[in-house]
Amino acid sequence: MKDAVRIQQDDFSQDEEIKALKACSLRMGGIATFVGCARDFSAGRTVSQISFDAYGSMALSEMNQLRLDAIEKYSLLDARIVHRLCTVTAGENIVFIAAGAEHRVAALDACRWMIDELKVRVPIWKKEVTPEGDAWLTSHP
Repeated sequence: MKDAVRIQQDDFSQDEEIKALKACSLRMGGIATFVGCARDFSAGRTVSQISFDAYGSMALSEMNQLRLDAIEKYSLLDARIVHRLCTVTAGENIVFIAAGAEHRVAALDACRWMIDELKVRVPIWKKEVTPEGDAWLTSHP
């Protein structure tokens, strides 16, 4: 089974991630997921590609801490975070977040909190490639 928190170049399988999450406990009654995908338009500009870069070891460490914080804060049974570091085009997956809990409210709240926190806490940067030129973007919840 793959690690619950990963940074990778290749795409991820949502089905495999959910299967791994379910395997942690039969008490799991609710799973919430978020999949971030690349779009072809941002801030009024056409986007042809998005490139992701990170301070690797620090990003992974912070993602692991984020997972533990979510488990504690929302009494989750488990959580998973996968972020790609590569260049993507419109429609491709970027990030996967999943929260599993005994009840749906905790899972839903935790999932939203994790993606918002990831954008603020984790040193991953994205560069949009547009006809007007490349632009590194700042984090935003």
